[in-house]
Amino acid sequence: MKILVHLTHGPSAPTQADRAFLIAKTAIEEGHQVSMFLAGAAVELMRDENLNQTLGIGETAITLRDSVNSIIEGGGKIVLSKVSCGARGIEEAELEGKKVELGMPNALVKMTVENDRVITYG
Repeated sequence: MKILVHLTHGPSAPTQADRAFLIAKTAIEEGHQVSMFLAGAAVELMRDENLNQTLGIGETAITLRDSVNSIIEGGGKIVLSKVSCGARGIEEAELEGKKVELGMPNALVKMTVENDRVITYG
């Protein structure tokens, strides 16, 4: 099954942000194809200072960077809203080497149509 996880929560809502990455990672581990679309405050999670933070609590607590790496290494795709990045001063140079893509609003529409299920954290 193809699953899209759409996240709009950022560093100020760490539990919600963590859960989106946990679900994406778990879906990959269970053999599903996973894409993520980060919009709004969620794009700020890709800043280095946020990637190095542990968002979750308890047994699932790992750094966001480890979650992102697990998703990418498992064949997942992470797309960041180009509009949200621009509004928050996140430039392409800041994303170099992070294996994420930038997408306009039509990318979210396309991803939604192409996937079997959509999970939204917003």
